Amino acid sequence: MREIKPEPPPEGLTIAEAAEWTGVSVHTLRYYERAGLVVTGIDRTPGGRRRYHHRDLRWIDVCTRLRATGMPIRTLRRYADLVAAGVGNEPERLALLESHRAEVAERLAELGAHLAAIDHKVTTYRARLAEGSAEGLWAPAPLEAPPEAPVDEPLNKP
Repeated sequence: MREIKPEPPPEGLTIAEAAEWTGVSVHTLRYYERAGLVVTGIDRTPGGRRRYHHRDLRWIDVCTRLRATGMPIRTLRRYADLVAAGVGNEPERLALLESHRAEVAERLAELGAHLAAIDHKVTTYRARLAEGSAEGLWAPAPLEAPPEAPVDEPLNKP
């Protein structure tokens, strides 16, 4: 669960403060802006320094979560473009998010199956170790080269 952050000050946060607040690097914040992932222009001080406000930080959080779930930059950019365009394209946004959700759910199911296999192995190892025996644990014999193959050649040549 993510930490609940206090509201940023009305004057906004510097890029370093925004990086700390969002948990992403300064480089990532600049990249998101260059890549067209920011839906509203980031405010600037008279000296040209970026100032991040609550809406910017919330959007960066959305982008970070979508990227963490494997959404490609191209798809994230499309989503950002749709959001920036305003009302009228919500069905397309929904379709994009539903498609990504289905991909994430599929990966989670695969990971769940892998985790179940690991859990089975852990249970087996614990049981054998509790019995004081390594019997039944997989311990393959080392591979040996066929007699006609030189020792320094790979066994499976293309």
